[in-house]
Amino acid sequence: MSADRRPLVGRTPHLRAHHRRRRVLGRRAVPPVALLAVLGPGLLAGLSDDDPAGITTYSILGAEYGYELLWVLTLSTAALVVFHELAARLGVVTGKGLVALVRERYGRPATVVAVTALLVANVGTLAAELAGVAVGADLLAGVPRGPAVAIAAVAVCALVLGSSFHRVEHVLLALSAVFVAYVAAGILAGPDWGAAATGLVVPRLPEGRDAVLLCVATLGTTLAPWGLAFMQSYAVDKRLTVADLRYERIDVVTGAVLTGIIGAFVVVACAATLHPAGVAIDSGGDAARALEPVAGSLAATLFGAGFLGAALLAAAVVPLSTAYSVCEAAGRPEGLDRPLRDAPLFYGTFLGAMAVAAVIVLVPALPLVSVLYLTQALNAVLLLAILPFLRALACDPQVAGDATLSRSGRAITGAAIVLIAAACAALLVLTVAS
Repeated sequence: MSADRRPLVGRTPHLRAHHRRRRVLGRRAVPPVALLAVLGPGLLAGLSDDDPAGITTYSILGAEYGYELLWVLTLSTAALVVFHELAARLGVVTGKGLVALVRERYGRPATVVAVTALLVANVGTLAAELAGVAVGADLLAGVPRGPAVAIAAVAVCALVLGSSFHRVEHVLLALSAVFVAYVAAGILAGPDWGAAATGLVVPRLPEGRDAVLLCVATLGTTLAPWGLAFMQSYAVDKRLTVADLRYERIDVVTGAVLTGIIGAFVVVACAATLHPAGVAIDSGGDAARALEPVAGSLAATLFGAGFLGAALLAAAVVPLSTAYSVCEAAGRPEGLDRPLRDAPLFYGTFLGAMAVAAVIVLVPALPLVSVLYLTQALNAVLLLAILPFLRALACDPQVAGDATLSRSGRAITGAAIVLIAAACAALLVLTVAS
């Protein structure tokens, strides 16, 4: 048996511990201290999906179609729970990131496919985050695009590269408080709660390419490729063990559900305010009108603060995902607690991704809302290069051991991948035909 095909169970201490502790954990209550100790990967990976690109996509969903397409967010959130739990499980039981497992199990060609898809998705998404910084800074204080992006990029790099793992995690979790503004907007906008409830559970799809494009973008912004790689690698970097897996599942589900709830309130706020008026989302200022029932003339200020905070949170997380993936593909050291001299590729990739994304966003006359929206549709397409690897690894008992995906889990994940592929294929057909 080749080195790439050797069973992983026997040489993975996390799995051996899992075999010993499985029944004990099944009877143990969830101590609050133990739960708090593992919180982070699920919350950050989930809430970072409610980034400026996500908020823009959800705003367009509500402004263009009211409550009609909320069911797409329901399905996307369910898929987020399933696949983020899968990524966290693989990270905890193997002690390895997604790309590292692909490299060990399937060899170099598969690794190139996976890491290329992640790089394209991550750079596009990071450009969208910096575009969100520009929109938010303009709404908040009238700061021009150039200075806003430069200051944000330097501040994020200083935080991530100059602090310890736990300090970075605490700052990022604190930033997630900005999403309260969107929940308040949805409640106080006076929506039709009956129509919203119906939209969440009753699938209806308007005719035309634009509706399909919006559905695909919603999938791509909720279940982003970078989030899968980040979830798994971050669980490893946090040094979670199999004893923590039960608690980490709570972290994952909490982060994913909060992501869906926040997204739903953004849709509801825009459905109640912008949709009846026939207002299209052409700029951050248009989306800010959704907060008029809450803040009146301060709507743009609140929206800008939320947009900016969400952008800074995601701008720190996305290049981390990129750095993890590149180092895993190259078999080089990675991790926030490693000094620069021990992990030059990790920190160099973080800085390089940030620099490339900043250059893209600073292109004159670049339509920022288009960057925020269309990159999410691209994310959905790139999921098809990542999800099959994640599912195959979780189905392999030589990789996952007792944590191997169950028969029902295989059916659910397989159906989700088929649905995503069908949505992307439909978009392609409609685009060619139009």
